[in-house]
Amino acid sequence: MTPEDKSRIFNLAIEVLKENDRGAYTVPTKGLYPFQWNWDSCFTALGQAHFDEDRAWTEMETLFEHQWPDGMVPHIIFHVHDDGYFPGPDVWGTGRATPTSGITQPPIAGFALRQLFERSADRTAAERRARALLPKIEKWFAWFYANRDPQGQGLVAILHPWEAGRDNSIDWDEAFDRVPTEGIAPYTRRDTQHADPAHRPTKAQYDRYLWLVEHFRGLGWDNARLHDASPFQVVDPGFNAILIRGCQDLAVVAEALGNADTAARNRNRAARGLAALENLWSDRHGQYLCLDRITGTLIDSPSIGGLIPVFAAIPKSRAAAIGQVIQQQATRLKYIIASHDPDDPRFEAKRYWRGPVWLVVNYLIVDGLLAAGETEVAARVLRSSLDLIEQSGFAEYYDPLTGAPCGGGRFTWTAAMVLEFLDIAA
Repeated sequence: MTPEDKSRIFNLAIEVLKENDRGAYTVPTKGLYPFQWNWDSCFTALGQAHFDEDRAWTEMETLFEHQWPDGMVPHIIFHVHDDGYFPGPDVWGTGRATPTSGITQPPIAGFALRQLFERSADRTAAERRARALLPKIEKWFAWFYANRDPQGQGLVAILHPWEAGRDNSIDWDEAFDRVPTEGIAPYTRRDTQHADPAHRPTKAQYDRYLWLVEHFRGLGWDNARLHDASPFQVVDPGFNAILIRGCQDLAVVAEALGNADTAARNRNRAARGLAALENLWSDRHGQYLCLDRITGTLIDSPSIGGLIPVFAAIPKSRAAAIGQVIQQQATRLKYIIASHDPDDPRFEAKRYWRGPVWLVVNYLIVDGLLAAGETEVAARVLRSSLDLIEQSGFAEYYDPLTGAPCGGGRFTWTAAMVLEFLDIAA
């Protein structure tokens, strides 16, 4: 890629971020996702920091203004009315002054906080804003371990597939079959009006998504009760790796701000999580697997969720094995990294999280591979990611066989990751 190409793509990415900016928060894309999403906003802030540090901090601050009293940070904040998205605030029924959903999402905020803090040109402002966000993020992390790890095992469970961000992953199929579909209120989906239905979750999956929402709503969104009351309890290694890395990064920021107690608590959480993560390793697959907490068994589903742990400080031998899995994928696919093993008969190249490439996950894995010294495979993933942009623009996700754009277009977090990738490649 020539310097001129890099400059052109850099400016196009900024254009997408600004187009989706709503002043104090950013929508993922027009139409399909018209509100503020939790982990999207944290990725967005990383992109915004390349051209407007103040705006990047505001993105994070707006998210945490809607933290629940118990510490949970919801996955959607419904700042404005828009009936183009389902399920809307009336379905969630969480009773918040500004309506929110009642579940959470991968806690990228710890990592994003450290990135904004360490990259900032205005150190005074960065320290002031980091001091304000630090206790809020730690409260969220403490909430995870109190409410999603009730036995104190060191790893947390998701109670709804949407919490992982990988909504229809093959990882969930077996456990999701336990979720009933009877008795849910009639509904009309909106996502299939904005994107090809063949690229989206199925109706059977949506029925179960909504059963869980209605079940949790019936329990008053009492987070102290939801874990044990859920028929879906899955320990996702990717989700936990993001939390572990967040704890590590939060500790670094806390120490820099002179808060030794916060630093110690979060280093302890990370150490316990890393030790427990080893129980999810599969020698046969050369990666981590999800754990079904209800049955106590690993789920035989080699997805990208088991590669994301390289983002945390896993053993170098594990990072090398994950690098080999990615290299093997690259011999069978035009673009990497697929969100599921392409040799699995359940793989679907265009259906959301059952096969397509997502640049946000590529970014997490590249960051981890570089830290582990796996520079060759990291460079390969980075090149593949930028090749997708050149071929297919800023799509939500991509077909790994052809590079065809899928899902929403002019997508915020894709643009943000492009800015990050260009910076890494510089």
